Amino acid sequence: MKIALVGATGFVGAAVLKEAAARGHVVTAIARNPAKVPASAVVTAKSMDVMDGDALKAAFTGQDVVISAYNPGWGDPQIYDKHRRGSAAIAKAAQAAGVRLIEVGGAGSLYGADGKQFVDTPGFPAEFRDGARGARDALDDRKRETGLDWTFVSPPFELIPGERTGKYRKGGEHPVADGAGRSTISVADLAVALLDEAERPAHRKQRFTVGY
Repeated sequence: MKIALVGATGFVGAAVLKEAAARGHVVTAIARNPAKVPASAVVTAKSMDVMDGDALKAAFTGQDVVISAYNPGWGDPQIYDKHRRGSAAIAKAAQAAGVRLIEVGGAGSLYGADGKQFVDTPGFPAEFRDGARGARDALDDRKRETGLDWTFVSPPFELIPGERTGKYRKGGEHPVADGAGRSTISVADLAVALLDEAERPAHRKQRFTVGY
């Protein structure tokens, strides 16, 4: 499979790149600093501005799937605006290239038992609110799409470093919690879930989440 991976050197993107390469997929790794992309016979690194729609379309054309782990950076004061514009540019380019998009969002758009999205609750961490709002609104944009083949993946609330077990459980609009009530997964196992979805599509034009 040919995969274009946006955000290939980030926390999630690096794990996805490792998993995709291990499975033998041919990856175009798109990053702000391609020098950080590990050398591999199946990986080609490209430097690109995600706001450059023409460059994105060219990079996406001929791919089997685009996986976007785009994140402007949690410390960026303009994270909401950049997330919306960047996500929109990636989606537009994927649609123009006629390729499926799997987009990694956030847990804030998941729903609690009270029917509210967590990002809208008073206890949601203020330092993550703008980024979570950007991801939530990007999901709303996808739901209005008519010509794009998309899947949106919300990680659990605790996305942590850790070993690859290859195990996870899936959910829809609500967090997946373990027996102790924790919504958690290692970033390596999130990558497993993303590549499993890329290889065996089960959530076209849907959002899903994962956890242990």
